[in-house]
Amino acid sequence: MRSTKTYDKEKVSLNLARLKKGGETFEIVIDPDKVIEYKTKKDVDVSEVLRYEKIFSDARKGYEASEEHLKSIFETVDPLKIGKIILDTGEIQFTQEYRERERTKKRKKLLDIITRNAIDPTSGLPHPRTRIENAFEEANIKVDNFRTAEDQVKDVLSVLKSILPIKFAVRQIQIRISAKYAPKAYSLVDRYSNIMEDTWQNDGSWVCKVEMPAGMQNELFDELNKLTQGSVESKILEER
Repeated sequence: MRSTKTYDKEKVSLNLARLKKGGETFEIVIDPDKVIEYKTKKDVDVSEVLRYEKIFSDARKGYEASEEHLKSIFETVDPLKIGKIILDTGEIQFTQEYRERERTKKRKKLLDIITRNAIDPTSGLPHPRTRIENAFEEANIKVDNFRTAEDQVKDVLSVLKSILPIKFAVRQIQIRISAKYAPKAYSLVDRYSNIMEDTWQNDGSWVCKVEMPAGMQNELFDELNKLTQGSVESKILEER
């Protein structure tokens, strides 16, 4: 016996999890963000993943699976118990709109992370973002919707190394700023780096030791040079 849902069935765009079992198809309507959290082993309850606590035979048409079929195949009619089985063993189907939006968002985050942290080991200078973007295109980098951007960085970096010299580096830098600009410079430096040590000199100047992603060094010193009219002093103490 099939019954219909109340939502508009005409060309419904839904994110689904689907399982074919016992010659029947069973579907649940899912929250796409929550299902990714669930699949990446985060502490997410099945009830948070399901948009409706219903098991469908055809969700897009609004047809619910019959209790007879549910009992026969799953030995229960509890939608949360059955939903967990579908999530764990079935196929996830995202809408095209969601897939494209997630790919775009994660691609941007990957680019942000790599641009901030990577340098050219031959020159010691950061790669311009456009160079890294071009390498992404050349390498045909594929973004995995079921992994966070952070989890994909290592794999992406490994692929990029076949196209351009690149590595992640962290630098410790000593910075000295005159008394005239020091108060305003403090918040700027703090925004870009981790201030490890700092002292105020007798002449009012500020000296600090900071640690930061090497790829951000140029951006920080561009801002400091604007602020201090080029009078900032710096020295790289360590790189790892």
